[in-house]
Amino acid sequence: MQRLHRKNLYWMALIALIYGALTALIHWNIITPFYQNTLMTIMFNMIYALGLNLVLGVAGQFTLGHAGFIALGAYSTAVMSRMVDNPYLALALGMLIGVLLAVVVALVVGIPTLRLKGDYLAIATLGVGEIIRVCINNWRSVTNGPAGIAGITNVTSWQLTYALLVLTTILILNYAYSSIGRATRAIAQDDTAAEAMGIRLTRYKVAAFVLAAATAAVGGALQATYIGVVTPNDFTFNRSIDILIIVVFGGIGSFTGTIIAAIVLGILNLVLQDYGQLRMVIYGVALIVIMIFRPGGLLGTHEWRLASWIERWFKPTDSNQATKEVA
Repeated sequence: MQRLHRKNLYWMALIALIYGALTALIHWNIITPFYQNTLMTIMFNMIYALGLNLVLGVAGQFTLGHAGFIALGAYSTAVMSRMVDNPYLALALGMLIGVLLAVVVALVVGIPTLRLKGDYLAIATLGVGEIIRVCINNWRSVTNGPAGIAGITNVTSWQLTYALLVLTTILILNYAYSSIGRATRAIAQDDTAAEAMGIRLTRYKVAAFVLAAATAAVGGALQATYIGVVTPNDFTFNRSIDILIIVVFGGIGSFTGTIIAAIVLGILNLVLQDYGQLRMVIYGVALIVIMIFRPGGLLGTHEWRLASWIERWFKPTDSNQATKEVA
């Protein structure tokens, strides 16, 4: 129990250190408003990719409909911003409604489709994402159709996004390393053996799918109230692929790798902005080269253990330990 408490303190210290560093860099204008946009994009992508990695890396399910759940959170918040005068209340209500809608859709879709495997599941979830986008595109009385919804009050700050990113990470990691998460990993490794041990396959697969959908809706709500406009074209199949690239690039099953990949790819996009149309070519070539030399992603399935690293780094050497014993 003391070891668990010590690990929690290490992580709390790291979270506070990162927050303090970002605050100082923004205060000293080292991170300018232009760079803050990249920072926000990176944090949004982390929220999306962590949830998707739960489905891919833990549950072992290949899904391509993540953009649909992001759209539910974004549009719920956009619609509430037109109905509620208080922008903060609109964000809270929109986020809540978006999460509830994402959970309901994930349940309705997940129970029948998660019985599928491989390419069949990918095609089914791709269809779900497109159905959500087409419904948004044609429900003009609520979503304003292809024109989208503009004029959303900007109430999302980097502090709020950082706080929700931390909470999302804690939620997903606790799920992944809980008894439910271990049972879900067993399904991904060998579903026949897991079922023989009494694990209900569909229940655990759906649970991971629902949690990923809910976190995607949270990120979508934050993104809508940061950018100030949402359109159906923001949530196409390509958006799901962007999130999938982050997960694969970092390493399927490695949440630390997902966070690092979101940072690396976000910075890479920023550096390549001056190259115009050539940017996507360079970006694609860079990804191919990296995946050739690191086919399992940056970290593969490994996780960075902060507590173990700190204890190993500050562990006294044998000579120091002997000196203490003599003294």
